[in-house]
Amino acid sequence: MKLDGRRESDNFEDRRGMSGSSKAGMGIGGLILVGLITLLMGGNPLEVLQNAGSMGFGSQETEVSTEPYQETAEEAEQVKFCKQILASTEDVWTQVFQRMGRKYTPPTLVVFSGSVQTTCGGATAAVGPFYCSGDQKLYIDLSFFKQMETQLKSGGDFARAYVIAHEVGHHVENLLGSLGQAHSQMQSSNKTKANQISVRLELLADYYAGVWAHYEDKQFGSLDDSDLQEAINCAQHIGDDYLQKQAQGYSQPESFTHGTAQQRMRWLKRGYQTGDMNTTTFNGSYESL
Repeated sequence: MKLDGRRESDNFEDRRGMSGSSKAGMGIGGLILVGLITLLMGGNPLEVLQNAGSMGFGSQETEVSTEPYQETAEEAEQVKFCKQILASTEDVWTQVFQRMGRKYTPPTLVVFSGSVQTTCGGATAAVGPFYCSGDQKLYIDLSFFKQMETQLKSGGDFARAYVIAHEVGHHVENLLGSLGQAHSQMQSSNKTKANQISVRLELLADYYAGVWAHYEDKQFGSLDDSDLQEAINCAQHIGDDYLQKQAQGYSQPESFTHGTAQQRMRWLKRGYQTGDMNTTTFNGSYESL
């Protein structure tokens, strides 16, 4: 991915070297890769994915400074990359929203180490990157990128960009109202129905990540076929069916919260190929996704 000379976003918070509540809690929109990280740590992702919707909300413990964080050269490059990708999403979505007659308010990217406190509750690095609609911020522990490369074999700069763009996709859902509507529906639904709504949200965030890539490439010519393949490879390895089969040898579709590998790849590619904001995962039957 060609990013030389590109600007870096100022919507950034560095909370590395701060300690916060380790109580697991976050918005449903921030559940991407929970099962993946659990699998990589030797746990059962199925168990986490089934219980994710009941994680705690609203913990307000205060973060305090500890020792000054000593950033490595590699981490400095990763921070620069994250800022550049976030800046790209700002540029793309500002223009897309303008064409829809709307105003885009960008989210803030928070980099943390170990654990972090959010408006949606406390979370640890084990939950992976996530978005909190309560404070309109996306959170990431940079160690996740290393796990992608060494344990998931899903490295590459555009795979990392896809992870960020997916979380920004949840922010787009939030601004357009689909995230709030889905959360309301989930609260009044049984677990199977709520899981299906969650899958629609996650696939829509994948689609919006593809829409971002469509206009990023159109404006800057920054992508090639290998870049898209990196993101598709990553999407394939974070499908619920793939994670469950890796953990227990079989999958349970009724427990899916993010979608299958094929669904995630398909919606990512569809967004990239069309850039169409009239498309949504909330139309049609669940079986047709």
